[in-house]
Amino acid sequence: MSHPFQITIFHNPSCGTSRNTVAIVEAAGYAPEVVRYLETGWTKAQLHALLTAMGARPRDVLREKGTPAAELGLLASEINEETLLDAMIEHPILVNRPIVVTPKGTKLCRPSETVLELLDKKPEQFTKEDGEVVRL
Repeated sequence: MSHPFQITIFHNPSCGTSRNTVAIVEAAGYAPEVVRYLETGWTKAQLHALLTAMGARPRDVLREKGTPAAELGLLASEINEETLLDAMIEHPILVNRPIVVTPKGTKLCRPSETVLELLDKKPEQFTKEDGEVVRL
């Protein structure tokens, strides 16, 4: 018996890139688990696991635009990873989005069509919210 292709998307519905990523996955015929991380928040174990799976460091997924990163003093290069993780747990908006997990890997999918690398099947066609046609 084969297992379904499980996809989890850590999603912010107010972000166009995140909405386009969910739409691409659904257009490809998948029913992803969509986690609204601004509502659910993060745990340190969860962030560690995602970063490890991506081969990334906290700074690699730190979102500066539209977040309190600068006001919190998190942009300085000497800020250590534990401090960044603690801030991301306290302020979930600091984690860039969308992060997508599939059996093929885990990635921060910016731009949204990056998600295609994580899928077994692709949509026949896809047009982003802004009208840009994604080349498949």
